Amino acid sequence: MTSSAARPDRGYHQDYIARIRYSNALPPPPNPPKLLDIPNTGLASGQYTSAGFASRLHREQPLNIEADAEMGMHIDLVGIPGVFEGDESAINPSTDVVIPPQDRALLRPLASLGKPTSSTAGISFLRRTEYLTSLSHTKPHNASAASGLRNNKAPQRKKRVDANKEEPLQIAKGIVKGFDVAYPADAYTGPDDGTHIRGAEITTAEKEAWARPRHPRKGDAVRLVDSYPLLPDWDAIPQTQDGVPSAFATFKFITNPTGKTDSYDERLDVAILRQRNELPEEERAIMAERNAAYEKDPVNNDRYLPKAEYTFFLPDESTNVRGVKRKFDVFDPEKDDDALYGTTGDDDDLGLGEEKTSFRYNNIRIYSTYQQRVNLEDPYECVAIALHDPEDESRLEKGAYFYPIAQQSNIRQKGAVG
Repeated sequence: MTSSAARPDRGYHQDYIARIRYSNALPPPPNPPKLLDIPNTGLASGQYTSAGFASRLHREQPLNIEADAEMGMHIDLVGIPGVFEGDESAINPSTDVVIPPQDRALLRPLASLGKPTSSTAGISFLRRTEYLTSLSHTKPHNASAASGLRNNKAPQRKKRVDANKEEPLQIAKGIVKGFDVAYPADAYTGPDDGTHIRGAEITTAEKEAWARPRHPRKGDAVRLVDSYPLLPDWDAIPQTQDGVPSAFATFKFITNPTGKTDSYDERLDVAILRQRNELPEEERAIMAERNAAYEKDPVNNDRYLPKAEYTFFLPDESTNVRGVKRKFDVFDPEKDDDALYGTTGDDDDLGLGEEKTSFRYNNIRIYSTYQQRVNLEDPYECVAIALHDPEDESRLEKGAYFYPIAQQSNIRQKGAVG
């Protein structure tokens, strides 16, 4: 037996290193982790201070919030009540929440909590250029100064209101005084009776302010050029079949209805916009539903006026504009003369053409309403003002006449008429 056979084999400890590659098909946990596992390598490496760290972190941590397809905004507004009439309460609810009285103390601002601090404390970078002693923190040296401080700190007394000025008769006198200042020749100077009220006394300052008006802020820098009394035009306001005063409607075209862009087409002054009788089926259903809600609760619901379609007409010739205007002028003595219709034929300049008996209008196109605002309950909330300067005898005197607007519609072309 050799020596090597007599000694046992020496054993060596060696770790077995195995690298297993596999795909982790497990889904992420349902709840996001509370903290991010960021390896702490310190600031010396520059990993956390570099600009790319935040970008890499954004890529490695995907957004685990799944937003809806419309990103919180209603793309399809059809079906939302009142959204096309300007009522956004369905998609933008009011934030006016009534706070219970027992919870109002919890909403006090932070400045009102704790001990009050003096607002005149000396701050090095905010203090005034004067000495701090000029703020009168010291005690007064004499009694007169102390009494002056007491008077300054005393609460101001409310001005005594004359009870007579709050009476209905005195209020009416103040209103009449405004008309007496504007029209002194028509002022009533007799005693008060059942039909006449004498206006309040007009001061010299009020007469001077009316005779020489001045701008409240710019003073004499601007000068009054002219003034107009604000008056209603009762003869022009339309009336219903029952004789009740009605209101006007304004229409705004989204594009030029005549196609001319270089000059104004005077045919627009006598154009005709006639409402079509038929309404779409869906429009009639909406009108019935909205008006039924108005009849049940007129306070929280408005009367609905359907979005109608209109046919637009223009005179075939610009020469007929003057004749149409004279035909509708009630003060024109020749408004019923057939010569206003003009003549037809090639010899119009010589007066040999055939006389016409009507004004010819062309059917231009059909317009549909895409936006409108209706206020039948208070038509004087929106008014149109027209300045009138009569150069000769006219039914209207000089003034700014206002006309009630109950309907404002924006219309656009639906389709050209062949």
